[in-house]
Amino acid sequence: MKSLTLILTFFIMTAVNAQDQLPYYEIPDSPESFKPGDIMSRMVDGLGFRYYWASDSLTEADLNFKPSEEARTSRQTIEHICGLSIFVLRTVKPDFKVDGDYKTKSYEEIRALTLNYFKEISDEFRGKTGDELASMEIVLGSGDRKRTMPFWNLINGPIEDAVYHTGQLVSFRRASGNPINSNISVLSGKVRK
Repeated sequence: MKSLTLILTFFIMTAVNAQDQLPYYEIPDSPESFKPGDIMSRMVDGLGFRYYWASDSLTEADLNFKPSEEARTSRQTIEHICGLSIFVLRTVKPDFKVDGDYKTKSYEEIRALTLNYFKEISDEFRGKTGDELASMEIVLGSGDRKRTMPFWNLINGPIEDAVYHTGQLVSFRRASGNPINSNISVLSGKVRK
């Protein structure tokens, strides 16, 4: 019995430590330059910070909450944000491959994937010049149904959509009785102590 307790304690502590290792508990330090890629990186860091706290410590009731019959649940919204992060990551890193169906994973796993994808997107943008960003294209479809869109559509499309849906999570969790941590500051990107 003592061995079982030790093993369970180890796994619980490992899970807690893994959660603590997720990016965007706070926003990383500001870049030193104002290159277009650094600005894009910072935009994604702001999204990552907001998403971290919007999706933190959700209960089963929170995940199942939806404000109306036609709306998505918080869980479905989290899945959608993960899908948007994959879409952006495939654009900035065309060789990126998704490992399995993220929709079958637990909420904690999807949350961790999304936060790590945001970090990877931010890292890919960092230091890029305007010309490098301009050469990125969104690729939709394949074969003779393939079409492309310019980088600009990545900003007003999936990146801003992820911000929008992250705001929905904040609203949904407030409505389900589990408001976001009041000690976070989106202005500073830090957690007030």
